[in-house]
Amino acid sequence: MATREISREQLQDYFDHFSMIMPSELVEIEVAGLEPGDQIEAEWVPLKGISYDPGNDRVVVAVENSEHTVKAPADVVVDEDDNGIRSISIKCGEGHLHVLRLKELRKLPERD
Repeated sequence: MATREISREQLQDYFDHFSMIMPSELVEIEVAGLEPGDQIEAEWVPLKGISYDPGNDRVVVAVENSEHTVKAPADVVVDEDDNGIRSISIKCGEGHLHVLRLKELRKLPERD
């Protein structure tokens, strides 16, 4: 598995491209460093897309029926392997770590 950092200047293009070509994926969103401890914000829900708004300095993760916002993303690290992206870690301006774990959406076989 390889990791690479995405610079702030590349965020909008990277996430726009990712959202355009991504296959159907499920995502789990975990936020580490919150006051009550690590929290799961979304558990294996369909990922609709990820975008970066430079005007408001926010990453928005669109999932089925909701959005997860990361304000002032400071560090963005992508973990990839031969099969694609496994996770995206985003450290926000408040020091919390937002981890997006990706899993390919599996279709059930059709019934006879």
